[in-house]
Amino acid sequence: MAVRGWSQRYMVQAASTEYLGVVLMLALAFFSWIGPTLYAHDALAIHAHHILSAPDTRFPLGTDALGRDVLARLMRGGQATLAIAFWASALGLFAGLMYGMVAGLGPAWIDRVLMRLLDALLAIPTLVLMIFFAAIMPLDKIGLATLLGLVSWPGIARLARNETLAARDRDYVRAARQVGAGHFYIAHTHILRAMLPLVIVNATFLMADMILGLSGLSFLGLGIQPPHASWGGLLNTGAGLAVIGSWWLIVFPGLAIFLAILAMNMLGQGLLARLNGEASP
Repeated sequence: MAVRGWSQRYMVQAASTEYLGVVLMLALAFFSWIGPTLYAHDALAIHAHHILSAPDTRFPLGTDALGRDVLARLMRGGQATLAIAFWASALGLFAGLMYGMVAGLGPAWIDRVLMRLLDALLAIPTLVLMIFFAAIMPLDKIGLATLLGLVSWPGIARLARNETLAARDRDYVRAARQVGAGHFYIAHTHILRAMLPLVIVNATFLMADMILGLSGLSFLGLGIQPPHASWGGLLNTGAGLAVIGSWWLIVFPGLAIFLAILAMNMLGQGLLARLNGEASP
């Protein structure tokens, strides 16, 4: 009874964390996409008489050094940040799953070669890779999503390979082989389905990493280029002006980045706790 009661409390806490993450992420998506239709201010409009204005009734989040509305730019920046992070996560997830399953289902020599290449990639700091590719790739939305996806897949690949190795010797996979099923059929019908819950959990953490990575690139000046807005770019712009008292230029973009990462991590932790709770007796 005590174990059952603990398990029930654990599942309730997991569900609460999961739902809070979903609600917070939906609120940020609503703010970024629906907000501009409700707050119809041009994010690029310059108000010359309101340069570096503190938050007030006309400009709820103040204005920047060019007199642009920070709230409008934060909404537009949210669209770019969340959209690029989503597509980068999808690309990294797909590439990692393909690589890991090929390594896990292939002959032993292919597994060894692919894993040595993966170890070499994992030994290179991610920030170095991002800066290198950012210097040779176009810094538009497609280029940034591709860049982040290219540096994010190795961790997913290792997870997919380990799960594939664990599943390939199970009875139902052996039975599928006995009736002539090929690697592709086994991969998408049996192995991918078996590790789907774990993949979904890691996808939420990957999304948080992509938001942080894109914000870091934009803060370094390698992300979304002006005059277009992103949360990291707004933070970069405000960092140099915070010393003169323009606190709103770093507080609100920083808060948006923090809340987005918190939402995805809460969702991931809730899903992981639910998965562990369902797996426990």
